[in-house]
Amino acid sequence: MDKSSISKPSLRRLPVYLSYLKTLPPSTRTISATAVAAALGLNEVQVRKDLSAASSSGGRPKMGYSVEELIADLEEFLGYRNTKDAILIGVGRLGGALLSFTGFQACGMRIAAAFDNDPMKIGTCIGGVQIHDILDFPIVCPHMGAHIGILTTSPEHAQALCDLMLEHGILAIWNFSTAHLEVPDNIIVHNENLAVSLAMISHDLEEMLDKEGGKNS
Repeated sequence: MDKSSISKPSLRRLPVYLSYLKTLPPSTRTISATAVAAALGLNEVQVRKDLSAASSSGGRPKMGYSVEELIADLEEFLGYRNTKDAILIGVGRLGGALLSFTGFQACGMRIAAAFDNDPMKIGTCIGGVQIHDILDFPIVCPHMGAHIGILTTSPEHAQALCDLMLEHGILAIWNFSTAHLEVPDNIIVHNENLAVSLAMISHDLEEMLDKEGGKNS
């Protein structure tokens, strides 16, 4: 399968399909794209295209997909069966919560080490992950062989720490700071901006309430 041919919106939907499939009872042996679309409130044609792009088994006429095979195909396509190590910088409340989260490994990622400059945190562990002194990053990070960096620091320090990551082998950054990171073209940055998500939720909520108000007037 050519993973580069799938669109980003489709790629964002695949984990949603996978999560839904894993909630089905064991007695559900097969499922159609139509049933998946109906359960998730999505467009049937789009779901069918997404599943066809990600699954090598293909849906069978009148039977649909084998649930077991479809789950395996989606996990393979998303890289969940090939665990990638990551490092985290910034063990504040958010960083600590990410270290405590047990679901990353099921999604193909393991946080191998964390870094901070707080003497009270250095040498301790959260979620089984050891917290190192940020001054030891140039030694520890290359030894880990990780290529994913998770940045959960304040925005004023984010760029300097991003540069530190790139100097020592990090190729993709999951950025939870609100800073805009300047990186070379060959580096991947995914910005997880909670303020943007909240703004979208607030906007959609106001739209819904306005519509409800219009109906009731």
